[in-house]
Amino acid sequence: MARRESVIEKPKGKPKKIFRRLLKYAGLYKWAFLFALLLSIISNLLSLVGPKLSGSAIDAIGGRGSVDFDKVFYYAKLMLIFYIASSVLSYALSILMMNIGRNITRGMRNEVFEKLMTLPVGYFDRHQAGDIISRVSYDIDVINSSLSTDVVQILSSIITVVGSLAMMISVCPILVIVVLITIPMSVIYTKYMTGRTRPLFSKRSAKYGEMNGFTEEMFSGQKTICAYAHEEKTMEDFDKINEGAVEAYFDAEYYGTMVGPTVNFINNFSLALIATFGSLLYMGFGGISITLGQISSFVLYSRKFSGPINEAANIISDFQSALAAAERVFKVLDEEEEVQDIEGAAELNEVQGNVELQSVSFGYTKDKTIIHDLNLKALAGKLTAIVGPTGAGKTTIINLLMRFYDVQKGSILVDDKEIKTITRKSLRKAYAMVLQDTWVFRGTVFENIAYGKENATKEEVINAAKAARIHTYIMRLPKGYDTVIGEDGVNISKGQRQLLTIARAMLLDAKMLILDEATSNVDTRTEIQIQQAMRELMHDKTCFVIAHRLSTVRNADNILVVNNGDVVEQGTHDSLMNKKGFYYKLYASQFE
Repeated sequence: MARRESVIEKPKGKPKKIFRRLLKYAGLYKWAFLFALLLSIISNLLSLVGPKLSGSAIDAIGGRGSVDFDKVFYYAKLMLIFYIASSVLSYALSILMMNIGRNITRGMRNEVFEKLMTLPVGYFDRHQAGDIISRVSYDIDVINSSLSTDVVQILSSIITVVGSLAMMISVCPILVIVVLITIPMSVIYTKYMTGRTRPLFSKRSAKYGEMNGFTEEMFSGQKTICAYAHEEKTMEDFDKINEGAVEAYFDAEYYGTMVGPTVNFINNFSLALIATFGSLLYMGFGGISITLGQISSFVLYSRKFSGPINEAANIISDFQSALAAAERVFKVLDEEEEVQDIEGAAELNEVQGNVELQSVSFGYTKDKTIIHDLNLKALAGKLTAIVGPTGAGKTTIINLLMRFYDVQKGSILVDDKEIKTITRKSLRKAYAMVLQDTWVFRGTVFENIAYGKENATKEEVINAAKAARIHTYIMRLPKGYDTVIGEDGVNISKGQRQLLTIARAMLLDAKMLILDEATSNVDTRTEIQIQQAMRELMHDKTCFVIAHRLSTVRNADNILVVNNGDVVEQGTHDSLMNKKGFYYKLYASQFE
């Protein structure tokens, strides 16, 4: 099989391109965003009136004993009204943005999941399940967090900065020069740190995916770990991966967090300059005179002006993390889907079941060919067994028959039709398939057996279960066919799970059946019984069986002996034994 790709990927997409792509999702809710923008503008404008009123209240104090309390209380009341109104609108804005973020996240997660359903099997062979899950859950949650909070802060910051600058100009234009001196310092530093931290956040997301992938693999193989007493080794391996994830998290947070305090220092330095030059102007330096109220208002506005810049620096780490997460999500969405059916592809109807492989060559990677010039013919209604040593290419042949992979050379025919000219869906529906790796889901026994056949009746399910020799066991369960099976069938044995999947395949009205080591987890006696029942059920249907236990395929109509990707022998059991060739040695080795 193809080697799984490393989850550690360097950031390739440009931040602007990724951000614009995120904005397309926001565009689906443009009216809600416009309303949010309106709320943000009104809320920030209301809060910007406060410092002006504060300055007017201070000027109303005058000297000792000359306080105009009516004016002071008047301005104080107005400040209270404006700030309360601003806070209420800010709260409404936060709720609105959370709902927008939730809807975008739901849509994005659905889109990713739908995309995964269209990807070829090879993608899942190359990627860890845990890493894929991490992209669907953790990475999209990071994006949601950024859309729900960071976007609001950015909108508010823009309005506050512009509004504060306008108010500062109206209070004292000359003091604005002091503020503008320090702005380039903040901008240059922030831009520098952005370029430096982005790869760190990409690495952090990738490390989290790697850790999730390892954890998922270890949990699914817990019994094997215990059986081989590998608990300590597994913990050591996890500790190394966890250490890498922690280090990646620390590096990203450290460099991302230090931006805020540094920009805050620059802003405080700006405030000190304002206080110094404001004092000089208050004393009439240069022939310019301002009041204490104006200085107070200007200081408050300068804080409002620098505050958003400081907040922008503080949220830059979250935003960079969101961009890194978005890049990983978009990488899934940009994966090449399973090759589409050719134009005019025909439906495979009225299947007879004649299957033929003509000069087929295939490899999971271009530099390593597994199947070499393979020729195979399976007649309709016959049982064809495919045997051979491990790694001979038996399962690969099944993957090609089902078009999980496409051949690189040669062709595969079903009823004399090249399968590339047939719709993939109709081809796969023509097969019932049972794999060595059983798959059952959380649901009732009935639901698991009826999974492949819509509107299956109880009688049909029971007949399939009887044919698969599992009906008696099901009736001993607490609720019979209504008994709920745990996730991945944890509350039933592996052999019983395999019988359930065999019953599921037997229920399908398919003309061809594939069993890939499907009875490897049942005893030999039950296996023989199942095969006898299947011969009755699959009358006039084509059946492919991959088996290691050669004694179970003695009654096959045709046995294909595969070795190193080639059919080296074929025939009935008796004729192959009489040849005393490769099959004879393989068969004899199981009874030596």
